[in-house]
Amino acid sequence: MKPTWGGGDIVSQVLQVKELSSGYGKVTVLRDINFQIEENEVVAIIGSNGAGKTTLLKTISKLIPPFAGEIIFERQNITNFPSHLISQAGIAHVPEGGKLFINMSVYENLLMGTYRNRKKIKNNILNEIYEIFPILKKRENQLAKTLSGGEKQMLSIGRSLAGQPKFLMLDEPSQGIAPKLVDEIYQKLSILKKKGITMLLVEQNINYALQFAERAYVLENGKIVMEGKSKDLLNSEHVKKHYLGI
Repeated sequence: MKPTWGGGDIVSQVLQVKELSSGYGKVTVLRDINFQIEENEVVAIIGSNGAGKTTLLKTISKLIPPFAGEIIFERQNITNFPSHLISQAGIAHVPEGGKLFINMSVYENLLMGTYRNRKKIKNNILNEIYEIFPILKKRENQLAKTLSGGEKQMLSIGRSLAGQPKFLMLDEPSQGIAPKLVDEIYQKLSILKKKGITMLLVEQNINYALQFAERAYVLENGKIVMEGKSKDLLNSEHVKKHYLGI
């Protein structure tokens, strides 16, 4: 089945971040961040806890405003867009921990994902999500709080897909989930990858991130210190020593 999300006009470069700095209050967390993502590409941002990975995603989705720099999405400067226009532009953010409506059903959570673009939603979008995540169909009448950790993560991803995004950002999809379920989550993400969804993945689990993404950036203390193809970074002495314990 051809997905109803993504697609549109062919744009080689989906996202470009230029000299971006941001943080909280007077505290600067990110400094002079530069990177880009091409259409249909999966890129990972790796780094230790507290490096600024989550802050980066929050800045792109405008949950927090940047201090300086530019964010270009599909050749349009969205630096000053409010968060609801970021969503309407086609950027979906799967936050750390999922942030579900726990007292609403699986079905109701998925419907909430269509809210911003509800006039454009095609009737079969939920069927496409259920095709990728069959367990959500089975659980559609259950409250979100009754789901397992892995199921909650799948629901969070499914809710983001319900808005038919062009670009998907995922924050720590493996966090707090049993290793067997992490494998399942990444199997599902691989389906999205094959469908051509452009993705930015933030992940502390370096092995998963670098095996899944084509390219990656290493973020340390709010700055990008390395970048390259994932296979090259896996063989990097710096990454081996500081992140893989080799």
